Amino acid sequence: MSGAARMQPETHPLLWRLDHGAPITEIGAYESLQGYAALRKALSQMEPAAVTQLVKDANLRGRGGAGFPTGVKWSLIPMGPDVGPKYLICNADEMEPGTFKDRLLMEQIPHSLVESMIISAWAIQATRGYIFLRGEYVLAAERLNKALADARAKGYLGNNILGTGWNFDLFLHTGAGRYICGEETALINSLEGRRANPRSKPPFPQIAGAWGKPTIVNNVETFCNIPGIVLNGAEWFTGLSAGRSKDGGTKLYGASGRVRRTGTWELPMGTTGRELLEEHAGGMQPGLNLRCWLPGGASTDFLLPEHLDLAMDFDTIAKARSRMGTGLITVVDDQQDIIAVTRNLIDFFARESCGWCTPCRDGLPWTAKLLAALEHGEGAPGDIETLESLCGLLGPGKTHCALAPGAVEPLQSALRFFREDFERGIAAIPAHARAAAGGTP
Repeated sequence: MSGAARMQPETHPLLWRLDHGAPITEIGAYESLQGYAALRKALSQMEPAAVTQLVKDANLRGRGGAGFPTGVKWSLIPMGPDVGPKYLICNADEMEPGTFKDRLLMEQIPHSLVESMIISAWAIQATRGYIFLRGEYVLAAERLNKALADARAKGYLGNNILGTGWNFDLFLHTGAGRYICGEETALINSLEGRRANPRSKPPFPQIAGAWGKPTIVNNVETFCNIPGIVLNGAEWFTGLSAGRSKDGGTKLYGASGRVRRTGTWELPMGTTGRELLEEHAGGMQPGLNLRCWLPGGASTDFLLPEHLDLAMDFDTIAKARSRMGTGLITVVDDQQDIIAVTRNLIDFFARESCGWCTPCRDGLPWTAKLLAALEHGEGAPGDIETLESLCGLLGPGKTHCALAPGAVEPLQSALRFFREDFERGIAAIPAHARAAAGGTP
């Protein structure tokens, strides 16, 4: 977190409470800092549809990576007394390499997520909610469970919440640790006790999600924006990023790799990569130069130093042929082997594939094998062309879900920007000569 300027609720709605120093884990401390004030306002002064419209007007886009408008997603939920049970789910799996922003929120301000989900549940009139948490986040689980118990004891969860006659309860579910659970339908399958394979869509979860009922799935950071919007309005939220981006609000940006200061900072949406890297992360470590960077996790295309002045928002980064993703950049310096970096990423995705469809199940290990050969200077003529072909075969529309298309994004951009590195990985000795000498044919 940045300590350069004092954080205020009007400018840092996600993290301002942490400006007081210690984590805010006790419900009394949270209530003393405007905690649950937005919930009281929503339930006493706003109809459910008005909350959804407010979120839509604020142009809050999902912070999990895809950037889908949150209010639009909520508006697809069927409403009315005859709909039956509806579910609200928080995707807190956070297994994207290079991403650690949601962990900060859950460990340091757990009641922020709890309050946010109750307000969101009111908007769609959900009857039950679940926080699907990455199993390795042990401290977050401990603090969230206590926050849920305290909120229940205060009457913020359970039956007849704040005298409204509305019933809603929220539970924590820890996952077994698979990247594929970041895909919302795979997450739902896992929550139901099934194998975590993505479902075919349509139907979409808003119509038939958990246990076949209407379901909304949003990310931790997405939810945590809701109380500020309810308290301050849509115009305030869009004003936080005025002059930088048409996307509303602030964003938890971060940096990892060999920078001077790794970390997470709440900044206006549309902050440039250069400001993030040079001002907040302190630039590259001594003796290192930036060669390329991933704008938002391992499943985004590499960008070059010349792209640092682009606004870090969904549409701008997309025009540069990448994706903002989670907004936590990973830098690659000039002393790193780009083939090794890319191979490491592909290895991860190959290991995390659910195996449901052939292109992902077989294509990613094949890709990793070719990259390993090139990394050690043992590539064969045609390997680069094969990798380019695999980028197309594993691309959008060719697989059951978005895991494989995301996995090849860093590869396709590395081939585009650093082809000479890959060409140096092709062995000078012809394949038949290597075989005759006892090497790999």
